[in-house]
Amino acid sequence: MSDTRIPDDLVGTFQIEGEPVRGRLVRLGASIDEILSGHAYPEPVANLLGECCALAALVGSSLKFDGRLIVQAQGSGPVRYVVADYDTSGALRGYCRFDPDEVGKAAGGFARPGARTLLGDGVFIMTVDQGPAMDRYQGVTAIEGETLALCAEQYFAQSEQTPTRVRLAVGQSDVGTGLTWRAGGVLIQNIAEDVARGSTEEAWERTQALFETIGEDELIDPMLPSNTLLWRLFHEDGVRVFEDKPLRAFCRCSRDRILTVLRSFGPEEQAEMVEPDGQIHVTCEYCSRVYTVSPETLAQV
Repeated sequence: MSDTRIPDDLVGTFQIEGEPVRGRLVRLGASIDEILSGHAYPEPVANLLGECCALAALVGSSLKFDGRLIVQAQGSGPVRYVVADYDTSGALRGYCRFDPDEVGKAAGGFARPGARTLLGDGVFIMTVDQGPAMDRYQGVTAIEGETLALCAEQYFAQSEQTPTRVRLAVGQSDVGTGLTWRAGGVLIQNIAEDVARGSTEEAWERTQALFETIGEDELIDPMLPSNTLLWRLFHEDGVRVFEDKPLRAFCRCSRDRILTVLRSFGPEEQAEMVEPDGQIHVTCEYCSRVYTVSPETLAQV
């Protein structure tokens, strides 16, 4: 059987022709499979992290400068926090911290309990990092609604006063190589009215009605091209699609970074980290890579 899968790991911008509505669409394949397969996440947790990564790519791809967007949510529930980190080179990584027993109880027999059920009372945060020479910008809203998509919509309504709709999807599919994780998302925003443009309310209402017809299965279908999906939705008005940006799973951990962190501790604390084999072992939370460091290496300058 020939492989007719579409290109994956892309995020792109689109504009509804003649209408004050713009949007972005992301499709994640190998990148999200690498991120989610790096840990033994239960399905509800993997779903939540996959959504967070798709959301980070959707929002972060709008940055007009070199930097990072960090999307995170944290609360008192079975999932202590979920975080996804996107940088403008297209690198993406993510991590979830959770209590396995509490997640199992919260699921209550459902494969995918919502974000509010998993995170409990807490906050949803987006952080823009423009590098060490600039201050970080951070927006915080309460976790409201059962999905991260609803949290994001609430964030844009409160923090940026921009009417925004978000749809996210995560799932597994088998195209001949076994089950692999996939994720997708779409975001639309209403461009503010002005004297030249006039009222945008009618166009925004019509676009939202079309947006509501998007199926989660469409967002993660490995055989459905992004352009075809957008044409299905907006062919009556027409849709202009701009160049896609490639995405990849990439972790910024390194041996030098690990050494810098370890050397920030005092000799007594470093000694407590030494394991029976005489080495210090550090595991990156994001990618699960294990770094082995000898006490003698830490003593070297």
